[in-house]
Formats: sequence, structure tokens, C-alpha cells
Amino acid sequence: MCVCLPASVGMEGPMSHRAPLGPPSAARFHRRRTSGTRDERYRSDVHTEAVQAVLARHVERKMAVPMPSKRRSLVVQTSMDAYTPPDSSSGSEEEAGPGDDTSSMEHWMSRPSQLGPAHLGSTSSSSSSTQSGGSGNAGRLADSLAHTHISHLAHAHLGHPHLGQSHHLSQSHHGETFLLLRFSVKEGRSCSSAGVPVSSRVSAKIQQLVNTLKQPRRPPLREFFVDDFDELLEVQQPDPNQPRPEGAEMMPVRGEALGVVTNWPPSLEAALQRWGTISPKAPCLTSLDTAGKPLYVLTYGKLWSRSMKLAYNILHKLGSKQEPMVRPGDRVALVFPNNDPVAFMVAFYGCLLAEVVPVPIEVPLSRKDAGSQQIGFLLGSCGVTVALTSDACHKGLPKSATGEIPQFKGWPKLLWFVTESKHLSKPPRDWFPHIKDANNDTAYIEYKTCKDGSVLGVTVTRIALLTHCQALTQSCSYTEAETIVDVLDFKKDVGLWHGILTSVMNMMHVISVPYSLMKVNPLSWIQKVCQYKAKVACVKSRDMHWALVAHKDQKDINLSSLRMLLVADGSNPWSISSCDAFLNVFQTKGLRAEVICPCASSPEALTVAIRRPVEDSSQPPGRGVLSMQGLSYGVVRVDTEERLSVLTVQDVGTVTPGGLVCVVKPEGVPQLCQTDEIGELCVCSVSTGMSYYGLTGMTKNTFEVYPVSSSGGLISEYAFIRTGLLGFIGPGGLAFITGKMDGLIMVSGRRHNADDIVATALAVEPMKFVYRARGLRVHQKAESAIKTNQLFLFLSEILQWRAQTTPDHVLYTLLSSRGAVSNSLTCLQLHKRAERVAALLMERGGLQEGDHVALVYPPGIDLIAAFYGCLYAGCVPITVRPPHPQNISTTLPTVSHSSCVMTTAVICKLLRSKEAMATVDIRNWPPVLDTDDLPKKKPPALYKPTNPDGLAYLDFSVSTTGMLAGVQMSHNAVGAFCRSVKLQCELYPSREVAICLDPYCGLGFVLWCLCSVYSGHQSILIPPVELESNPALWLLAVSQLRVRDTFCSYSVMELCTKGLGLQTEALKARGLDLSRVRACVVVAEERPRMALTHSFSKLFKDLGLHPRSVSTAFGCRVNLAICLQGTSGPDPTTVYVDMRALRHDRVRLVERGSPHSLPLMESGKILPGVRIIIANPETKGPLGDSHLGEIWVHSAHNGSGYYSGYGEEVLQSDHFNSRLSFGDTQTVWARTGYLGFLRRTELTDANGERHDALFVVGALEEAMELRGMRYHPIDIETSVIRAHKSIMECAVFTWTNLLVVVVELEGSEQEALDLVPMVTKAVLEEHYLIVGVVVVTDIGVIPINSRGEKQRMHLRDGFLQDQLDPIYVAYNM
Repeated sequence: MCVCLPASVGMEGPMSHRAPLGPPSAARFHRRRTSGTRDERYRSDVHTEAVQAVLARHVERKMAVPMPSKRRSLVVQTSMDAYTPPDSSSGSEEEAGPGDDTSSMEHWMSRPSQLGPAHLGSTSSSSSSTQSGGSGNAGRLADSLAHTHISHLAHAHLGHPHLGQSHHLSQSHHGETFLLLRFSVKEGRSCSSAGVPVSSRVSAKIQQLVNTLKQPRRPPLREFFVDDFDELLEVQQPDPNQPRPEGAEMMPVRGEALGVVTNWPPSLEAALQRWGTISPKAPCLTSLDTAGKPLYVLTYGKLWSRSMKLAYNILHKLGSKQEPMVRPGDRVALVFPNNDPVAFMVAFYGCLLAEVVPVPIEVPLSRKDAGSQQIGFLLGSCGVTVALTSDACHKGLPKSATGEIPQFKGWPKLLWFVTESKHLSKPPRDWFPHIKDANNDTAYIEYKTCKDGSVLGVTVTRIALLTHCQALTQSCSYTEAETIVDVLDFKKDVGLWHGILTSVMNMMHVISVPYSLMKVNPLSWIQKVCQYKAKVACVKSRDMHWALVAHKDQKDINLSSLRMLLVADGSNPWSISSCDAFLNVFQTKGLRAEVICPCASSPEALTVAIRRPVEDSSQPPGRGVLSMQGLSYGVVRVDTEERLSVLTVQDVGTVTPGGLVCVVKPEGVPQLCQTDEIGELCVCSVSTGMSYYGLTGMTKNTFEVYPVSSSGGLISEYAFIRTGLLGFIGPGGLAFITGKMDGLIMVSGRRHNADDIVATALAVEPMKFVYRARGLRVHQKAESAIKTNQLFLFLSEILQWRAQTTPDHVLYTLLSSRGAVSNSLTCLQLHKRAERVAALLMERGGLQEGDHVALVYPPGIDLIAAFYGCLYAGCVPITVRPPHPQNISTTLPTVSHSSCVMTTAVICKLLRSKEAMATVDIRNWPPVLDTDDLPKKKPPALYKPTNPDGLAYLDFSVSTTGMLAGVQMSHNAVGAFCRSVKLQCELYPSREVAICLDPYCGLGFVLWCLCSVYSGHQSILIPPVELESNPALWLLAVSQLRVRDTFCSYSVMELCTKGLGLQTEALKARGLDLSRVRACVVVAEERPRMALTHSFSKLFKDLGLHPRSVSTAFGCRVNLAICLQGTSGPDPTTVYVDMRALRHDRVRLVERGSPHSLPLMESGKILPGVRIIIANPETKGPLGDSHLGEIWVHSAHNGSGYYSGYGEEVLQSDHFNSRLSFGDTQTVWARTGYLGFLRRTELTDANGERHDALFVVGALEEAMELRGMRYHPIDIETSVIRAHKSIMECAVFTWTNLLVVVVELEGSEQEALDLVPMVTKAVLEEHYLIVGVVVVTDIGVIPINSRGEKQRMHLRDGFLQDQLDPIYVAYNM
């Protein structure tokens, strides 16, 4: 056995003698390396036992150490460890995997700094002990040795067939010590009597520690070893046909010279002093309120005086004169909300004047906010002790019971200092800040969030700050007194550089548009450009898109004053779609094409490139249509726009003045790329960041890069900075960006970017819309976005358009009970079949426009064709469940009030049966049309709807209280509904969705019949009735067709849980694999059934189903879908509330497991375009977070009103047109009739904002008023079901003032009497209620609708009419 202790991290120089195990690591050599999961599999007590067993087994066996070879040397240390002190931060504790080839990289890295390599592996025993921490660490070393290294290695020999082969593992211990153990059980080598190999030099202390681990012999545990060592040695062979770069080696591109202007100030503070004294009344910054009105105008005189006053207070009023809290050079946090740029600007320049370093951060939302914890780590590493904030922000911060601001989790202890002038002392007349020329002192620290959530601080020096402002001034041609409209975040990135820094240097006037105003009025920034005749506007692609969506209602827009529209996220390859669409729409409003100027930037390199605003519009901007296959191999290949697999990119202009840019290979040594090769852009300039604060190793890898040519020579003696941007330099020195290093994904040797995934959606999306993580983006191919909206307003026209453009695209596939495809419909087939249905209605039905047609079909293709046939004929379709001979009396009244009935031949016979004639007067019976025999000719002309508010269809459903009513759905509502579902679920034509729902009402009907036509995706239809004969049909179809999204009901989920509970192994043998499912949504109109969803997830977890994929949707009669868990939203949230407080309509959150705690799961993510408020059902006033109230919804897809078959159209019209009694009294809300509450969670949604979760408690009309408190039936029913194992189902309701409990008994009838005391006891102990009547019945007595919801009012009617046929009834009168 040999033990080698390499040098600690603090030593100079990286380890040099390493040999590769395979291909070079995919990650760039300076980036963080994460260890694989190999070590994680071996950490267990069982493995420790195996170690002890193998040591006992080989206690007498001679051991020797083979000479190290290239394939076996696994002592690996990342370059970051060599340059990072052990106490820097958690980000520097790196681990290296066994496949990293870093010898050549670190050999190159040692060249600029002339660091010598540390030759390790053959150190003496004394040096080994010293470097590992000395003999005092013997106990700790033994523990770590026992639990990590030896256990791994012992298993390697225990289960490996070739005992002569060595296996090695290495692991980093807190970035300080590495251990390498090498075992060999091959006999015949000479060892000393003590078991120490003769050929090695091992400390006796180490050998003593190993000996202490020897235990008595134990049997080997072979089954716990997984041998994947050979897989690590496999080298993937490159594809011989892959495209390779063919161009010459690129040369660094230099930006134009930074012009020396005589009136440029020597520092930014000097510029502020100049404008504050000679132009004190000139406007500097205008802040707006949420209504878009000016809130405060900050002049340069005010900015100068207030900043100087704050600087004096920072230096002289914090602490004492002998011990000031803040000295020049100290770091100070700036905590200001996004709607207060004035206070932030004053605080920022106050820090500059005081020569302290501002660290702008976000406002912490809660004490345990995960994002703010990472910010706290940054503040702690920066040594921040003081936080500057505004008065309003200080009042809004979380407070303790004593009114003090608590210490946030992960944050250092801070002194909160309010910067308003009324809280500050006036400086003496003779005090002035010391203003000096820009130097290399740190000016400010800008935070950067990495993709793993960690936060880094980028330091920017004062000379870099000034030079960057000069470069932006020259690039953008800024002049004095120009007006600029800024929508961006003013605390970081482009918003800070242009709106706070460069604007002051040039005495510009900034109109700051807060994000809160943009959410209310997306056109606000355009209105401000028109109002102030602004010359420059700084926006993002999302702001341009939102303006596209909202501009229809706005008149008098004139953008001719704009000379520059700066697109901050122009480096995003997909920003070109927003730019093109915005230009296409607003070109008629005075916008010129040359005005749009995208830029590329990064926190480390600041502004890398920017397109200049030019007066000559004859020169079009650069644009390239690139092959995505070539991009995946890192090669630039021009393609044609007709193909789907292309990426169209726009240039981001030329290099900023004074900068030098080159493109280097993303991995390995930073070697220059060829001209047609994709690489990472590196910048050499004065106007860039300087370092990551406190992280020396990461700083060296990012800010001290020395690119080399193919010959190995340095291209410059100055260091370059990695920007994190992937791209290439095109003709004319124009920069093109194709992605970011953070979004790089390596799959089978090919490089994909996160934006490439969006490419698929954009390329195959004929509707021109796709939902991205941060909102809507418009992708335009031929027509403008507004023309697209006007063209596709009605579903019937969308179907006609699809039949013309994609006639062979399959929209619907119907499965039989055996899982085979029984029928399918393409776009053209559906269109032609709908035409024939329309011809049938016009010829034989003689119907007029707006007549109601009842569609009585089983779940299938015929129902869909009949629906669109009605739309083609101008009729209003009503989907009705086919009558069963047992319930024909309840179905026919709905059918008989229609003008016509369409159905199949089989159902026609049932409608003409004696039972039907006994229910409905045959003389008033509407005509029945059999669609099995359709005419072959087309109708003379298809109906073209003109009124978007006209009735599209009636959604008839029976509520849980038994009320049958139809909800009127207009064409506008249908379009908005389909659009919301499309955005939430990210539906586009290449997607497949499996639907196992009844297609007669609610969201089930919309998903079955409407969404596929609107979005173009393929719907795989599985009738729920087929699962009665084959319970595995749904899951097998999802597995075999590789469906990623599926919808079902609680009844389907319950059927699978009960019917397949004992068949999981058999299903696994049949190849059932649910690992591809990313969304399994339960469609319901009730509180989520957590017990059922958890049972379903747990049961099918072994078949690959991920628990987070199972979620719920919520809808009701007034709005068929309010919540629906999408694909990109946060996981559903679960809270625990106090059940006793809930009875008093109060919401009090408690810990899990608390007495009387009730778990509630979020009902899904709120759909786009839906607004929710919680209101008091009696007073109609809005309620706070701690109150339980009625859920009111405002949405474009709300129903228009009720329609009853009995002529009661005004039935509860208040449900659709309600207004709050106070507060926002103008908005029209729809009352859902459900009680619930909203809760802002700790999670963030796709926009980066806190996620608001809706929790549904129960239906208002089902809630029971007992003893002055509100009880929900499901809570009592849950307690009753838990009372005895023989109770299969339960339902409760009230009769007069008595509580009636109906239970279904599984078992012998003799147990019925035993259930009564258990039921009454459970209800009394948990709910403090006395049960009046207990009814014990057989299974199947409690009525359940198609969605699996209990019909308690029907059950109550049956109880009162003595129709339940009970086993036993107990009365407690």
C-alpha cells in the first residue's frame, strides 16, 4: 500500500505531472469543475464494512505498489486551487474528476506568472506529514480515510474480476489536502514485514492509522460494487463526417481609437461637480409612479448637494471620530427598490465622493430568501458592515417583534443607514469632498449571479469606470442635454452604465420607467419617448414585444425623434425576432431601421460591442443565416432561410473604442479560433472589470487570460478577459453572438446552447408565437404580428388555414382499448369532414345562424368533426354525454331544448326508444341527424363570423351541487383560452399530448377539441371508459409513444392506482417507462387530493415517474381553467394551515405535523392573462393574505354568462359581472364560488419574480355552517375514512341542523354496527361536531361525476327520498 500526500492548496504552482485518462474535459480549464457522482455512490456504512472485510482478508497477504502509469495516475488538482487561498470562499473549494486533462493547460498558465510546478507523488514521509497538517490531525485523517478513500478502493478490488488491476480515487478535503491510495493484491511482490512496500516511502503514522481500521474478518459484499471504471477509460470516437473549420486563423480585431476630447472630465465625480455648479437646474433624472406621471425630477444641482451631504455623513457620522465605521476604500451595500432610481443615484455618487465602494444589491424579500442568502455571502466576503437604503424601503423590510430589522440568513451584521436628507446632518461650509483624477482604486462592485445560483462580485476601478463612459459616449454619439428613456435595471449592467454613469458625464436627462409601470402599461416607454421627444431609449427584447402586443389601442405614436434604440440583450440570438417585428409595425410611426442598435455585454467585460447609430440608411445591418448542425460542432456554415434547422443572427456592431477582441477555443488552452469557427470572445481593454472580489483563483482564470496562436506564441503581452459570450467576428469586423458559455450543453461530443432549444420551438411554430422563460416572444416569417392576430381570430378560420398550409399534419389520434390506433385526423381530413357536416346541417336541418345543435357522441373523432361542422355552418354546438338507458331521463331535457341533434346511428335508436318517448313529448322533439351517412358535396359557402363577442359554443356541466347549466363561451374567450393554455404548456406542432379526459365540458373539452387546432400539436385521445377493461391503457400509451405531457382526471388516476397497484413489476417487464413524462396534470374543479396524487407518484416512481411531474389544474364554471401547472414554472407548493382557524375564515400557516394542521397543495400555476383576487363573499370587499375568501377572477377567457335549458338565462348573472365594493371598483370580476387564498411563496417564476400560489379550500355552496363555523365536507370525510379500514368512501352533508355521514362499507354487513361509534368518535375528536345520522351503504351508492367529484346534493336528495337502500342507519336525535 502506498499513501501519497500532495502539497496543500496554498503552495505556489499547480501540479504538473498528470496523465490523461481519456478525452479532455468538456468544461473550460478555468471554469469550476464539479466532481461526478462516482464518490456519492460509495458513501455508506455497508461500504465501510466491506473495507474492513477486505483489510482482514488481506492482513497477511504481501502487498506491493505497481509503478504509476499514464492510465492510473489520478492525482488531479484544478488550477483554481493553486491560486486561491483556503479561506477565500466556498466558491474556491473545487474538486477535479478523474477525466480531466489539465497538464498542458496549467503548464501554459504558469508561463505569464512564471510559477514553477510542484513535483508531487514522491515526497518524503516527513514532508508528507507536514503538508497534510502534521501529526495532530491523525484522528481526523483516520476518520476521513475510513469513510471515503479506503472504502472506495477496497470495493474496487472486492468486486473486480482482475485482481491485478489497480483502481484509484482521489477527493479534495476542503481544498487543502489530497490523498491517493493504491492497493494491489497481486502476489509475488516483496514487502517489508510490517506490510509496508520496500519501494515506497510511507510515514509510519499513516501506516498506524491504516492498521487501526483493521477489523475481524467479515463476508464480502460483492453486490454493492458497481464497476464503471472501464467506462471511464472509453474514448468516444469523433464523427468522421462532422464539419470542421476551414478558414485561416483569425487575427485580433481592434476597435476604433478612443478619441481624446478636451472637455472630458478627469473623473466622474469631477463631471458631477461641474454640472452641479454651472447647470444646477438642468434635469438629471425623472422618476415615474405606477400611473406614468412624473414623481420627482432630480436636477444636477440637487444631485451634487445631496450626494455631497451623504458623503459627509458616511465619513463623519457613522461611528465616532476616533473609531469611524466607514473609511475610504471600505465596501458599502446599496439596498434600493427598482422604483426609486433617485435615491439610488444619490447614494451611488455619495459613495464615490466619500471614496467608499458601493455594492448595489437587490432588496431582500424575506429572512430566508435563497437568492438573498447568496447576496449575503458576497457582502460577507466584501466585509460590508453598512447598508444604505431609502426610508420607504427601510419601512418595508421584514421586522422582528421588537421592530428591528433581523439579520438575514447568510448575511453579515449590518447597520442600516437611511439616505433621505431629513435624516442627514448638514456638512460644514468649509467641508468639500476630495475630488481627484481617476485611478486604479475600486470604484464599485457589481454582483453577478452564476447559473448555479452563486453570486460573485466584479470589481470595477475608477479609471475603468471613466474609460467605459468615454467609450460609450463615443460609440453612441452622446451629447449634452440629450433625453434618454431607460427601462432597464439601474443597479447593474447596461441600465447602470448608461442611465446612471454615462448620463452624468454628458449632462443628459434620464427618464426612468419602472418595471411596475411596464407591467400595467407596456406602452409607457414609447409614450415617454413621444412625450419628451427622447433621442435615445434603452430597452430589452421583452419591452419591444410587450409594446407590439399592446400598441393596437394607442394612437398618435411618433418615434421620429429616436436616433438610437439600444437593445440591451442584443447578444441573445433570438432578439432579432423582436427587433424585426417591432420595426415592421412601428416603421409607419416614424421609426427608422438604422435606429435599432443591439449591443453585447457581460458583467466581467462590461460593453464588448455595440452597433453605432448611423445616418446613412443605405447600409443594412449585418445578418447571417447559420446552420444549427454546424453550430453544434462549433463551425460557421451559411444556410438558407427556407430550412427549419437554421439560426438567424444579427450583428451587435463593432468592438467598443479602445478595445481589442479575439475569439478563442471554449475548452482547453485559449488558442485563437479560425475565421469560420465559434469560440469565446475575449477582450483586452482598460474599460473592463478587474477581478472577482476575494476570489484570486477564479480571477486569474477569467481576468488574466493570455491567448496563443496556433504556433504557441502569445498574441499580446497584455491580459485578456473572458466575456462568457460565444460567437465569431464576421466581415467588416462585426461581432456576431450565438450563445453564452453558461448555456453551453455538451451532448455526444456536440455543443448545444440553451437558445438552440428555443430554436426548435421557433422553427416549427406556424402561429408565430412561442413562450420563452421570460415571457412572450414574437417570431415572424411573412406577415406582421398584428396581421397574424387579425387573421386568426376565429377557430374555424384557423382550421381552414391549417388545411391549406399543413394539410397532412396529424392533429388527432384515437386509441382503442388495446392501445392500437383506431382512427386519426389530419388537418385536411378534419376540414373536409367538417364541411360535409356543415352541408348536412344546411340541407336537412334547415338551421339559421345562431341555432343550438346538440352533439350526442361518444368520446372520439366524430365529436370533433361535428363541432367544427357547426362552426362552419354558423351554429352553436353543445356537447352532451350520450344517454345511458338508466339515466336517459336526466339527459334528454337538455337535448330537447336544442334546435337539432347530431349523433351516430347507434345513439339514434336509443333516442327513439320507448324510454325516451316516455320522458319527452315526441311532438316537440328536435330533428335528429345521423352523421354516419354524410353528404359528399361541400356546402355552398362556409359561415364567416364577424363578431368576436358572438357565441362560439355552450359549455354544459353539472356542478357538485347538482345544478345543470350552460356557460356561454364567446369566440374571443375561446381564442384567449387556447392562447393561455398554449403559452402555459408550451404547445407547438411538433409536440404530442396524451389526453385521458371526458370531452364534454370544462378544460377536458377544450383540450380534446380546441387546443390542437389552435396550437397545431398532436393530441392522442384515450377515452376514459376504455380504462375499465384495460387499466394500463393510458400509461402504456404514454410510455410507448414517448409522450412528455399528459392530462387525466382524478377518476382515471384512482383507477390506475387501485387497478395497477400489484402489477408494477409486470408493467416494468412489458417496458413501461414513465421517465420522459415532464407534466402529468390532473384536471379538476376541487381542492387538490394530495393523498391520491402522492400515492400515484409513489406507486409509479419505480417506473420512472418523477414526483414533481404530477400536478393539478383548477377551473370552474365561470372560468374553465384558472390554474394549470406549466412546463417551466416552479414546483407546486404545499403549505400547512391551522384547521381551527380555517373554520373562522382565517388562514394561519403552521409547521408540518402540528396539531390540527391541514396540508394544502397549490392548484397549479396561474394561467397567463388571469388576475385573481380574494374577496369577502358577503361584503364583496377585498381581503388580505390572512383571510379565507371567495376566489374572484378577471380574464379574457371568462364565460359570458349562464344559459339554462329552461330559459333562465339571467340565472345568477352576478357570477360573471361583479365589482368590488371598495378598492378597484372598475374591474369586472367573475365569482368562482370557491373559497381559497393566495400566498406569495419563496420560489421564483420564469420572470424572476416571487411566485404567487393559489390554494383552493372548497366550494362555497358545499361548505356547511355548523355551530357558527364554516366546515368543508372533504375535511370531515378524510377523518371518517381514516377511522376504519373497511370504509372505502364517505360523503357528508347537512339535513336541517344535523350532520349526515354516508359511508360505503367494504366487507361483511356485520361490521356496519361497529362503524358507527368509530365514525362519531373521529368526527367529535377532530372537528368537535356531533354526528346526527350515520348511513352505512354498499359500495357505489355515493354518486360521482365524470371528473371523479362527489355529487353530495344528489346524495342528499336520495337520502331524503329514501333511495339509498342502506345496510344500517343510526340516528342521534
